[in-house]
Amino acid sequence: MNQKHSVTVDGLGITFSTGDIAKQSSGAVTVGLGETTLFVSATVAEELRPDQNWFPLTVDYREKYSAAGRFPGGYFKREGRPSEKEILTSRLCDRPLRPLFPKGFLNEIQVIGILLSTDLVNDADILMVNGASAAVLISDIPWNGPVGCIRVGQIDGEFVVNPTNEQQCDSDLDLIYVGTETEMLMIEGSADQIPEARFIESLEFAQKAIQPIIAAQKELAAIAGKEKREFELYNVTDENLKFVRDLIGDRLGAAVYTAKKSERRAAVKALKEEAAAALLASQGDEAYDSNQIRMAMEVLQEEVYREGILNDNKRADGRAPLDLRAISCKTDILPTVHGSSLFSRGETQTLGLLTLGGMSDAQSLDAITGGSKEKSFILHYNFPPYSVGETGRFGIPGRREIGHGALAERSLLPVIPAEDEFPYSMRIVSEIMESNGSTSMASVCAGCLALMDAGVPIIAPVAGISIGLVTEKDDSGQYAKKIVLVDIIGDEDHFGDMDFKICGTREGITGFQLDLKINGLPHDTMLEAIKESFDTRMKILDKMEETMPEARSEVKENAPRIQTVQIDPEKIGLLIGPGGKNIRRMTEVSGANIEIDDDNSGKVYIYSNNKQSLEIAHNEIKLLTAEIEVGQIYRGTVKSVKDFGAFVEALPGKEGLVHISELADFRVKKTEDVAKLGDEIWVKCIGIDDKGRVKLSRKAAMAEREVEAGDSDSEEDSPAEETEES
Repeated sequence: MNQKHSVTVDGLGITFSTGDIAKQSSGAVTVGLGETTLFVSATVAEELRPDQNWFPLTVDYREKYSAAGRFPGGYFKREGRPSEKEILTSRLCDRPLRPLFPKGFLNEIQVIGILLSTDLVNDADILMVNGASAAVLISDIPWNGPVGCIRVGQIDGEFVVNPTNEQQCDSDLDLIYVGTETEMLMIEGSADQIPEARFIESLEFAQKAIQPIIAAQKELAAIAGKEKREFELYNVTDENLKFVRDLIGDRLGAAVYTAKKSERRAAVKALKEEAAAALLASQGDEAYDSNQIRMAMEVLQEEVYREGILNDNKRADGRAPLDLRAISCKTDILPTVHGSSLFSRGETQTLGLLTLGGMSDAQSLDAITGGSKEKSFILHYNFPPYSVGETGRFGIPGRREIGHGALAERSLLPVIPAEDEFPYSMRIVSEIMESNGSTSMASVCAGCLALMDAGVPIIAPVAGISIGLVTEKDDSGQYAKKIVLVDIIGDEDHFGDMDFKICGTREGITGFQLDLKINGLPHDTMLEAIKESFDTRMKILDKMEETMPEARSEVKENAPRIQTVQIDPEKIGLLIGPGGKNIRRMTEVSGANIEIDDDNSGKVYIYSNNKQSLEIAHNEIKLLTAEIEVGQIYRGTVKSVKDFGAFVEALPGKEGLVHISELADFRVKKTEDVAKLGDEIWVKCIGIDDKGRVKLSRKAAMAEREVEAGDSDSEEDSPAEETEES
């Protein structure tokens, strides 16, 4: 029977265990922090799929409701399709694992993480990355790991490692950092306009903080690790590569350096088809392998792209390494839409659409692991096939779309006004019209312009840019050349070494994401990339502010207006009424949407795109929740008649006594002579005793109204004229 082995990370309280469960997988661990426990397995397929020509790495993270002691919702009481949190955690784990597998390794790898228990204090996403690293490391799968992953927060100016869910609410930095022993490998997160210099300090801090995690994984591998197996690697053969190179020669360079993407793609495709036909004729049907042509063209294109940049500072579209593509911005481009914009950068174009709604339109989050229960700012990203000139699947968003939308959303969130200042729910939809590199950063720019067009008082404009990298190593493995690229196109992302997305305002960084195809990013290269991103971001912000210098002073005509009313929190129940009767009636009468702040502060929000509707709803609320005040005159309804006077409802649900002596300026023998049940009469509040009992006077109200109007009592009070004078 296998023995259980455990190691604990010094200073962080993270524990790795293996050997007791899931022993038929290639590698399996449980990783825990506090009372949050996660199981992670890594399994390799023995054989390739038919005609397989790609590396199928699949990472799936799943949260079980049993981990939090809950039943799943819905009829079937079973976990269904993955939540956005599960998808984002899966992507977070996939990206640092992928570049560390050997080139040419095509056997399918499946990494599965299952949340077994949660203490609702410690987030499981960090554990998923560390657990996946440990599972692959101790397995027999070839891999150039391990990696360490931590979350870094900043509270009161101090960095905090792996802040709890509660601490994250007080942090102005959310940095997820993954690195090897020597270099940064992947980062993701957001910040509240953190200055570049402080951001660099957080990266340096994180690189040191992950070292105990890496050391613990190595210790576990030394105790329980399997011997790495030899797998066949699938790369283009030297003979086939030479055949294709000799055939197409310099023509590939001419095709690659075609300025327009569609023409460039067509030229490369024609050369590929020519090479395939020639190789087939040379080798015959039995020996010919179409994958060899694909791999040969990949290698040769990569050479052309990289050599042009490294040797001549020349990019495929003719730009120099630090040149930004042409940018154009437009706003207010669609009628009826609350906010709209069109942002173009080269052959990348994004349509931004903003909708404003009430706080009840906020998205509810069924979070198993704690954290926020809803969010009132949402950004959805859509990537249709026509944006790249293709046909294909259209409709349900995939993992990539969810990931890009989340990056743009968290990059804009730090400048969204607080709910007490601007109590709206906001939804941005980023529709990608054209794509040739960094559509997520275009979504940030278009989304920001749409917010400003809608009249959302954002703290500051936000822009984003993607920074690329091309490197060349010498025989000793050291970097001989490194060229940083600004505003990379799609092929530069594919054939290059880095995609470093950074968003921010003029004051600092708000969002970031780094993906690498190499085994780590040197410190000096990271500093250069951050500097160039800042300089380029300023240029983009200049262009955006030429179009929209500041947000509109008020929301557009078609957008809902809002009015905030403060009432006594104890009157919330009265406003709602039994079964929602009162608030439903006011909504029907006014046509406005009325919402009550759920923090029990007594704030009531009225939403309507009609000014008169707002006023009606406001008056209804005031009438229902107001208190009777001494000296004020009211038109009330007689609710009860007694020998000593009448009880009159001066305001809804609020009554006072009109003593018989206060019914008229003459002696009244019987109350009914002046005030019958159901009559409407004018009354004035003449006092409220220490027990809250209200004293009303019809006599005083009549006298004051006669002075103001120069007229006698109203027609409704005519019973007084029939009363015999004393």
